[in-house]
Amino acid sequence: MKRDLLRVLDLSGREVLSLVSSGRAWKRRWGKRNPPRPLAGKSLAMVFQKASTRTRVSFEVGMTRLGGHALFLSPADTQIGRGEPVRDTARVLSRYADGIMIRTFSHAFAEEMARASSVPVINGLTDDHHPCQVLADLMTARERGLDLRRMRVAFVGDGNNVANSWVEAAHLLGFTLRVACPKGYEPSGRIRREAETIGRGDVRVLRDPVEAAKGADVLYTDVWTSMGQETERRKRLAAFRGYRIDADLLRAAGKGAIVMHCLPAHRGEEITDEVIEGPRSAVFDEAENRLHVQMAILEKFIPH
Repeated sequence: MKRDLLRVLDLSGREVLSLVSSGRAWKRRWGKRNPPRPLAGKSLAMVFQKASTRTRVSFEVGMTRLGGHALFLSPADTQIGRGEPVRDTARVLSRYADGIMIRTFSHAFAEEMARASSVPVINGLTDDHHPCQVLADLMTARERGLDLRRMRVAFVGDGNNVANSWVEAAHLLGFTLRVACPKGYEPSGRIRREAETIGRGDVRVLRDPVEAAKGADVLYTDVWTSMGQETERRKRLAAFRGYRIDADLLRAAGKGAIVMHCLPAHRGEEITDEVIEGPRSAVFDEAENRLHVQMAILEKFIPH
């Protein structure tokens, strides 16, 4: 029976830890001769309605390294862009490819794709969830020696899709998460309630970024204005003033705290150049780990 990965809660806590371990194993194989190719002869259809650097390159390279092939499909390349029903596209792609990765705006669009598809659908990003990113973040935290069941994470800024996925991960694994954001920009209340019924994490939403950062092992942020929110930019810049990760906020965190950002970054807005280029930044390891953990996801979800 096929399984989809549309959100972190589609996994168990044990599966999250297993994917992190598998991603690290794939990373250790990097550059070694004759690596395993479990997806030889398999194809991944990649449906993009949102532009991407890391998602596209990491999935395409990952599928190649696993022995398979990935096809990039933009709205201009498919009939979705001309009004074909999502369910029709999903049913056709299911007859050509062994899996579908989708990066889009509406999470309902991804859910409809998954319902109609007879092959696994993986969420590369929607407005509500970004599971692949947070799995890469967890892998990065584990690489830096953190206990994923006991760490303390401070998410500073917009309670967006990445924050929603962090909420789900915290409840699945049981770690402490503090989200500091202005009023009106909290993570989804619905997603928080759904995660609370499943897990046991210590998750709180605060207004003060310094309070959130105290004792944190990880300081995390994302852009204040995501794709599709460009008309809100001026309003958001005013709302998020004071929610920047800078040297002062980093000093408020734990002595060995690391800094993460899912990229692209608006340097000088949500994070300073000094911090993102500093010795406690894990940002580019985190970006690289998108490739390795997504190889683990593809290996797990695509039948072979």
